[in-house]
Amino acid sequence: MSLRLGDIAPDFTADTTQGKINFHEWLGDSWGMLFSHPADFTPVCTTELGKTALLKGEFEKRGVKTIAVSVDDLESHNKWIPDIEEVNGVTMNFPIIADEDRKVAELYDMIHPNASAKATVRSVFIIGPDKTIKLMLTYPASTGRNFTELLRVIDSLQLTANHSVATPADWKDGDDAIVIPTISTEDAIKKFPKGVKEVKPYLRYTPQPNK
Repeated sequence: MSLRLGDIAPDFTADTTQGKINFHEWLGDSWGMLFSHPADFTPVCTTELGKTALLKGEFEKRGVKTIAVSVDDLESHNKWIPDIEEVNGVTMNFPIIADEDRKVAELYDMIHPNASAKATVRSVFIIGPDKTIKLMLTYPASTGRNFTELLRVIDSLQLTANHSVATPADWKDGDDAIVIPTISTEDAIKKFPKGVKEVKPYLRYTPQPNK
């Protein structure tokens, strides 16, 4: 059965470019981003891994550990890393899982036979400190991911996990949030001292609570 939002992220033990890990132990109390790549020495993946390394500080600021997975072996990963570093002007600073037996890819349903019988599609899983899956995104192998959007999504997930709000279309960190429908306007005014703006009885905005 395929994974759904709210499911516990499957645990596994695997070799990585930074040593052997148990996934849940490696995550600890952090948020995590697990993302897959069709294969080593592929052009789009080279740019994506470099971008993730460049954004390490942004992920750390949000308490997020990043880890990639590809169905190639550890030797292949280690040969590929110098290319990633050279092309992107960065030092690889997060692990790549060696998944030549496709154990992780199958646990997370990363191989879609209609797209490829062997290679993973570009899947992204954002996992909370409670080890549950908070977000899943799947791109075709031909389309590189938007890492600014992934950071934006993490900001929204972390805000809405801790406050009784949702985020509107195109929301970004610092924008007004939406009061969730289960809170009455009367209670919302007490709960959100920065103010509540009612557009419709079911659509109320409040300044971002954690700013």
